[in-house]
Amino acid sequence: MKCLGNHNNVVDADAISVGDCCSLEKLQVLIPVGGRAVRLLPLTAETSKACLRLLNRPLVEFSLLSLASQGVRNVIFGVKGYTNYRDLYDYFGSGYGFSARYNIKPRLCINYQPVDDLGSADSASINLEYYDLESTVFVVQGDNLFDVDIKHLMDFHKEKGAVLTIVLREVDDIEGLGLADIDKTGRINRFVEKPLPVDAPSNLANTGLYVMSPKVRHIFKEEGVQQMIKDKKRLDFGYDFIPYVIQSGRPVYGYPLKGRWFDVGTPKNYLEAMKSLLHYGVSMPNVFGEQLSLDSHCRVWIQGAHGVSGRCREQIIQKISQKKIHVNGAVMIGSHCQIADGVTLTNCCIDNFVRIDKNAVVSNSAVLDRVTIGAYAEVSDSILGRHVTVSSSQDRPTKILNVSIVADDVTLKEGCLLSASKIYPHQTVSGEFVNQILPSIKP
Repeated sequence: MKCLGNHNNVVDADAISVGDCCSLEKLQVLIPVGGRAVRLLPLTAETSKACLRLLNRPLVEFSLLSLASQGVRNVIFGVKGYTNYRDLYDYFGSGYGFSARYNIKPRLCINYQPVDDLGSADSASINLEYYDLESTVFVVQGDNLFDVDIKHLMDFHKEKGAVLTIVLREVDDIEGLGLADIDKTGRINRFVEKPLPVDAPSNLANTGLYVMSPKVRHIFKEEGVQQMIKDKKRLDFGYDFIPYVIQSGRPVYGYPLKGRWFDVGTPKNYLEAMKSLLHYGVSMPNVFGEQLSLDSHCRVWIQGAHGVSGRCREQIIQKISQKKIHVNGAVMIGSHCQIADGVTLTNCCIDNFVRIDKNAVVSNSAVLDRVTIGAYAEVSDSILGRHVTVSSSQDRPTKILNVSIVADDVTLKEGCLLSASKIYPHQTVSGEFVNQILPSIKP
């Protein structure tokens, strides 16, 4: 989707215009966003997974920007549940503000699913009917990051005469993924959702990207599909709809994805995606800002251009130049951040309005916005949610380690130790916790 690329190939803001992408202007894109994102709890206890912040913006914004950069102008969020609808609608609305922010011309038009659904495929069925879609539809998952040429994908779909095309990616770890068995032409003979390793037909994983021909709308109405919904109380793409279409004898093809793909569905995957994007880049306008000119072993971006945010930026740049702040690997720092002397930052993302006190260490971690990290604290391979306070001192340093997750509005007292632990929102915590969960909201 030209979403992920090299930093040397950054798309200029003026590139998000009609240009040579006119053929995709009428393409309808559906982004199903449902469920509670259980694997990402407690980060998603009160936040839609699609709006979870990654690299200082909502996760799904990467998909929207990459769609727009290739000429797409029509998006439907297939939302299920109050939290998903609230977060997406309140942030993106109908697309006017988003389009203005990124100079998207003509603007991106965003619509929303009118009622709740019984699964990802049911979401597609509802929206095809409600918006009376009789053309090809591209389905994109709201929690994935990927690199696919939409025009090439559409040409493949048309050339094969496919009813349904599934974008497939070779993977090393098949756990928790849907897998396809294809023939020499790319036609899918069999599809198994989340099989045991001994039952896996291949290592070709379903990325959750689908091209649906107009015929799919009518397949949803077939007696077999309706009976499936009645019996299972659901209609999921992987478990239900894809196997049904294949078994009916209709042509379902697999499109091989050569570029990168991330399923940002777990804290570990989130951190891996963050680090990969920091090191290897995204190809879209104004995402990171200007990279600082340091040595060849570091990539550093500091956001904030005017007024107080500009002064904060200049202060941090000066401290880095004077070796008062130590940076290693790839580091992004948001606007209005205050970072004290002696701080070490390694392969991490620091969101807006964050304060980090002296001699603290943040490595391989994500720190979301309005977090305060006390002196001598250590945050390693972990995620701190929004408005978190990490109290710490030289005598009683706080340590957050080993993919620990601290959700929004949590206060950690001095001397805390978290290792592979999860803290739900709105708590004040003290003590040591290893492989534990402290819930204030039951998962």
